[in-house]
Amino acid sequence: MPAARESLLDAAGRALAQRPWSTVRMVDVAAAAGVSRQTLYNEFGSKDGLARALMRRAADGYLAGVDHALAAHAGPRDRLAALAEWTATAARGNALVRAMLTGSWSERLPEPARPGLPSTSTVPAQRRADGPLPAPGDLLRMVRDRAVAVLAAPGIPASDTARLAFACELALRLGLSCVAAPADEDGTAALVHHALRRDFADKTPPSAPTPTVADRSPR
Repeated sequence: MPAARESLLDAAGRALAQRPWSTVRMVDVAAAAGVSRQTLYNEFGSKDGLARALMRRAADGYLAGVDHALAAHAGPRDRLAALAEWTATAARGNALVRAMLTGSWSERLPEPARPGLPSTSTVPAQRRADGPLPAPGDLLRMVRDRAVAVLAAPGIPASDTARLAFACELALRLGLSCVAAPADEDGTAALVHHALRRDFADKTPPSAPTPTVADRSPR
């Protein structure tokens, strides 16, 4: 029941935004979504299963925004600036995204899934949600590698790929720094543009020198 599942996740997300997860009741989530409590348990199995699905949806939403940011511009600095802005915006707007990116899980949030516990759900979407989420460092590297894949020209040398990966990671870390200390409007993008001005400077081919009188004179 995809529609019911999404409605339940929406209701759970609204509840989490208003109060600590420990005080959120399954019966209230079901009522807010307009479905029975049995439907909720059929989809998620338990409150922990609902929490894992909520985290997975937050992670998927962040990664979808990453892909959009990288595709919405042409120049590499513009793309990485958009990536940094999206990272800062997503982390400030969603406590679960912020926790996944920083590793700081407050008492208001559900506990992250423990790795190594196999899913017992018969619902495909829940089996995926029951899998462990990437640690903050792994998530950052995943996003960095997506950016490199978009920006790298075919066949570039390994040394250039390494420099590109560093530039992508720098943009991401600048975005994360603006979560704790928000920049001014457009400040995140300006930071990235300034930091990467040498990495992605406009390379205009030098024009041919104008021949001098001596050059035109017969030898």
